[in-house]
Amino acid sequence: MRRQLVLGVLMAMGAVSIGVSAFQQPAAGGQPAARVIEVDKLRDNLYVMRNGGGNSAVFITSTGVVVVDTKNPGWGQPLLDEIKRLTPKPITTIINTHTHGDHVSGNVEFPATVEVVTHENTAKNMQEMRQPTGIAPPAGGPVNIFKQNNGRGLPKKTFKDKTTIGKDADRIDLYYFGRGHTNGDAFVVFPALRVMHAGDIFSGKNVPLLDAVNGGSGVEIGKSLDRAAKEVRTKVDTVITGHSTVMSVADLQEYAAFNDDFRDTVQAGKKAGKSVDEVFAAYKIPEKYKGYAAPAEARLKANIQVVFDETK
Repeated sequence: MRRQLVLGVLMAMGAVSIGVSAFQQPAAGGQPAARVIEVDKLRDNLYVMRNGGGNSAVFITSTGVVVVDTKNPGWGQPLLDEIKRLTPKPITTIINTHTHGDHVSGNVEFPATVEVVTHENTAKNMQEMRQPTGIAPPAGGPVNIFKQNNGRGLPKKTFKDKTTIGKDADRIDLYYFGRGHTNGDAFVVFPALRVMHAGDIFSGKNVPLLDAVNGGSGVEIGKSLDRAAKEVRTKVDTVITGHSTVMSVADLQEYAAFNDDFRDTVQAGKKAGKSVDEVFAAYKIPEKYKGYAAPAEARLKANIQVVFDETK
């Protein structure tokens, strides 16, 4: 298992097309660990930046740069450095798809002049930065990076259902379709490029993290994903996922069905009088979703509990 993990890391490192390194504190052996941003070019003015947390999107407009999600603590500066390698234009806007630390923590490393935009529920969640459901707290307990930085990086502009930033080729449409991964998952659409960033409500083909603490829902997530797929199916060709490869709207629609099937299976188990443990022991990813990642046991059990708690 360890050998496979090492090989996987080496393969990922070999796939870097453009990289920038920053450094953490020296590791146990005295060698600093590199923070390397991997960059994929999707369009002439749109890039996906991987590693260090969730996938970030960098959209270069006629007047500046819009960044979607800013990664874990300490990864904001490597992200900034890589953007500077692409363009001299100033960063004007950050859009955070949701509240989790691996998508928002880098905000505090960006200039204070950058406007931060989120869904209104995410703005509230970012004030609290509560420990997500299904994730063990870090050593020493949860940390609110925004309180540590006197509120720097918090959103000052929010939306409820839909809003638009910019116009013409620079236009960005932000949508909210309902609860899922959290209660504030924003879908970010670049209409001129026919690309959408979905954040972690579509992190990849896997069992999602259902963060009930921050308003996530195992009952509603499939419905929210279905609304998103139907809204953008004639507008978008490419979907940037929260942590995986780019996918299609057909993949997004399939993921909606996957989550609906999961909900139905869990609810049927509860209706039959089964316990969370019994449903957990019996669950297998349906054959029609071949290729979906096997869930970590802790996440699967936590998600079943979330659906149980939501189901009367």
